[in-house]
Amino acid sequence: MRNQAKVKTYILDTNILLQDPQAIFAFQENEVVIPAAVIEELDSKKHLQDEIGRNARGATRLLDSLREQGHLHTGVGLPQGGVLRVELNHREAGEAFPVAFRTPTNDNRILAVAFNLQAERDAKNPRNHPVIIVSNDTIVRIKADVMGIAAQSYKRDKVIGYDHLYMGHRQIEVHPALIDGVYRERELAIDGTELADAEWYPHEFLVLKSKVGTAHSAIVQVNQTVDAIGLLPKEMAPVWGIVPRNLQQKLALQLLMDDQIPLVTLCGKAGTGKTLLALAVALHKAGDQQQYHKILVSKPTVAIGKDLGALPGELDDKLRPWMQPVYDNLEFLMGNKRNLARDLMGERGLLQVEALSYIRGRSIPHQFIIVDEAQNLSKHEIKTIVSRVGEGSKIVLMGDPQQIDAPYLDETNNGLVYVVEKFKSQGIAGHVTLTKSERSPLAQLAADLL
Repeated sequence: MRNQAKVKTYILDTNILLQDPQAIFAFQENEVVIPAAVIEELDSKKHLQDEIGRNARGATRLLDSLREQGHLHTGVGLPQGGVLRVELNHREAGEAFPVAFRTPTNDNRILAVAFNLQAERDAKNPRNHPVIIVSNDTIVRIKADVMGIAAQSYKRDKVIGYDHLYMGHRQIEVHPALIDGVYRERELAIDGTELADAEWYPHEFLVLKSKVGTAHSAIVQVNQTVDAIGLLPKEMAPVWGIVPRNLQQKLALQLLMDDQIPLVTLCGKAGTGKTLLALAVALHKAGDQQQYHKILVSKPTVAIGKDLGALPGELDDKLRPWMQPVYDNLEFLMGNKRNLARDLMGERGLLQVEALSYIRGRSIPHQFIIVDEAQNLSKHEIKTIVSRVGEGSKIVLMGDPQQIDAPYLDETNNGLVYVVEKFKSQGIAGHVTLTKSERSPLAQLAADLL
């Protein structure tokens, strides 16, 4: 039995169900209300062939399955003890509803449901039964606040704030004896050192600084089993002519070159070198060493799976507007080697550029896979892509979580940060966040200030 004295009513906005159809099960023993306007919006989205359409169809299937347990307008029980109800009343704004918000939009109809339900509860005992709007639309939350209605964003699928995202590297102060030991042995067991009491992750990089104020330092990497650290070499050989320009690029290149790490994630602002480093290593591994059969490069076309047929030309022509940053980096790497570029993408077919919509359903073995702008992928999409990786393949996911173009995603719930946090404890994955732009001083300032 629910504790009626503490039951809350959560009113879900459409964007919550379009982001996560399972959201109706996320509110424990409380009442979940879906306004009729939300049902109408789901109906208008269900024909789309992208992630939004799939989630709209998923939400309607869930509601249909719950309908078998009773009448949705009177309420049906949820597994966690709560109740789900589709609200057919309170669709229109009453006289007490703010005049400024009486325009008959779906958002205002949803707000009217919350406003009228809150008025009913206030007439009884507001402390025992608060009404809360759940929406990822900031305007809806602002309007709700103006009207005195509690509002919050959907927190269930938020991984972590970007400011607290796992960086893949950190600087710590240690006794100089530990630094001396690292240089002497090249590899040291963590147990028995001052590092033993802290939590480390597989392949994490540590910049060891002397705690006594000297310039003595070392860069080490935690091993796969998190029981030892190994010293990184001071210099790295150029990879397709690319030499790391800063520490973070050096760490990223270390992960990309490591054949024992099939999943690498790179986060960073524009100009930090993510795409260039990944392509250079891919060309080296697949072209020079022939370790992989093919290089597969892809990125979401904002809305993944969006129909590209309206664009003129063959498939490569249709993809070029989305993939131009990749082509720019390839031209920089190859310089005047135009014949080599044509050979790689033509006769040899070594390098293949594809839309992510064509990756679904495939198994991709022995390929070096690069997915750019991965911050525009949802958790479901990123799972679909990573689960396509076959035997002997390596996948690199990269992007800027603070530059989101896809609807219903932000820096806390997109697929890229989801993978970073979920895989940070796994020995098969490595991550580095890059913060310094090397494109130009102007690019660095634009990334920081704009």
